[in-house]
Parts: sequence; structure tokens; C-alpha cells
Amino acid sequence: MKHRTFFWFFLPTGLAMLLFIAFPIVSVITQSLHTPHDAVLIVSENCGPFGCKEETTIDQEATEAVRSAKPVGKFVGLDIYLDRGHLAVAEVAAAWQNRESLGDFISSLGNLPFYRAMAFTLTYTFTVTPLLIIFGLIIALAVNSLHRHLKGLVIFFSLLPMIVTPLIGSLILFWMLDSRGILGSALQWLANDPGLSLKASTGLTWIMLIVYGVWHAAPFAFVVFYAGLQTLPKDQLESAQIDGASRWQQVRYVMVPHLMPLVTFVALIQLMDNFRVFEPIVGFKAEAHATSLSWIIFNDLGGETRQLSAASTTSVMTIFGVAILLSPVLVRTWRDFKGKS
Repeated sequence: MKHRTFFWFFLPTGLAMLLFIAFPIVSVITQSLHTPHDAVLIVSENCGPFGCKEETTIDQEATEAVRSAKPVGKFVGLDIYLDRGHLAVAEVAAAWQNRESLGDFISSLGNLPFYRAMAFTLTYTFTVTPLLIIFGLIIALAVNSLHRHLKGLVIFFSLLPMIVTPLIGSLILFWMLDSRGILGSALQWLANDPGLSLKASTGLTWIMLIVYGVWHAAPFAFVVFYAGLQTLPKDQLESAQIDGASRWQQVRYVMVPHLMPLVTFVALIQLMDNFRVFEPIVGFKAEAHATSLSWIIFNDLGGETRQLSAASTTSVMTIFGVAILLSPVLVRTWRDFKGKS
């Protein structure tokens, strides 16, 4: 393909990437380095029969004029990244100096919003991602071995969790797990504890969110793996059967190696999705026990204050977190590609 032809062919895609990816990222990074201008204060002396006293008021016109002249805000550099709502460098240093043990230091970090959210985010990501890959592969292998008349029905029911909107699905499960719901009542009966509540314990809340994450995302892995199994050359399976390979050996040495590129693809997609976990926390109303980076962004943008700088800073840190998570998988994929070429 000639360079000029390639240029005109790539131009629409390149413009779309600049408009919807590059420019928003640059905007968010710029906003994270600025904070809103301070209000212009007027100090006046008010005298009365009992003496004089100073009063401080906000000059609305002057404040609006300053903010209109520089709408981005006041440049503060990395101050927002280092404050208590984010990396909390001063608080972490103080906790390290005053620690009595490593557990005490980790407990102190749990009181800081960013590290508390990061703890749940990483736990959710590194638990849900491998589990949904395993369950998706198991379901795909099971469906692939069914009679063709049963496959359609099983596939339909297997895809139901993915069809339901994440927020709606989490709300449904939230109501079912309530003490008045069918699952909540059943658990209280099995544990013989009328006061048992999955929503009152931090550990049980995390488990509940992780179970929901696997339930919702496993159908995606199932669809990808099932489609990959349809491309498996039959002669490879027949050769393995002739050589006396058992069913487990066929799966381990023939099917799984054939699906490894798809495993990498599913891992990439789900790492990004799980690191940005948000809907289950809102649906389960679990912010008292579990928060994530995306929830912090949502919380900063809510209300009347709308802390745009804080939300932008968390967004930038989320982007860096996703890049760090994906880098090992991308490096391995690149090495495999170079090795084959």
C-alpha cells in the first residue's frame, strides 16, 4: 500500500482517536494539575455602639472575573496527587514513623481513602479475572461436549448474566441477599442466625461483590472460548484420541494451548473492566465497606462542590494503574509475536 493511500485510509481513524482518546486524556491531565481559584475576600470594618469589628465577605464579581480569565484554575503541580485524598505522602510517612508493627502500618493505610479503594480494587481485579477465565473455560468445554439439540438452550441461559445491565443485575442480587430476600433468608436459616447480614460485614461484602463480578463476566469468557473451540482442527483431536489421550489430556495439551491467544485477549479486556469496578458498589450500596477508584471519581463529581481537580487526579492515576496491569500481558504477547515471526 502506498504511503498516500495509507494516509487517507488511516486519517478518519486517527482523527477519531485524537478527538475521543488523546484530547480527553490531555484535558484530564491538565485539570489534575490545577485547582479552582481562591475566592476574592473583602475585609471591612463595621463599627457600632459597642465598638468596631472586622467582617470578611466574598467579592462575587471579582471572584467570577478571576475564574473567567483563567477557567482552568490555579496551577498547583503535583500537590493534588500528594494530598490526603490521593497518595497522602505526609500521612503515609507519619504512619511509617509511628508504626509499632507492619500490621499497624497497613491498618493506618486503610484509613486513607485512596489506599482503602486501591485495596479493594486490586483484590477484586486479581480475584475476579482468573476465576471468570476458569469458569468461562469450564462452561465452554461443557457446552461444546453437549448434543447439538441441547447447545442452543444451554447457551441462551449461560448468556443471561451478560445480557442484564450490570447495575440492574447488582440491584436484583442486592434485593435477593437482603434479610427479607430469598437468598438472605436462606442463609439465615442455614446458619441458624437471624441476625446474619451479608451487608453488615466488610469481608462478606467483598465476597458478595466478587461472586457477582464472576457471575456477570464469566459469560463473556464463555462466548469467546466457545467460539475458539469451533476453530480447533479436528485432526488434532483425532490424533490425540488415536494416541490414547484421555479427556483431561486432550483438554490440557490440545484445547487449552489452542485457546491461549483468546485467554490473553479475555485477560486484557477483563483486567481493564475489573480495575474500573463501579456498578456493583453502587448497586449493592456497599460504599461503607468497599470503594474503588471509579467510585472515588463518582463521589468527587457528585454534590454541589464538584471537585473536578480531585476527580481528574484519580482518573489519571486509574489510567496509570490500567497501563501497569496490562504491561506484562502486552509484553508477553509482543514476545510471542516476535518469536513466531
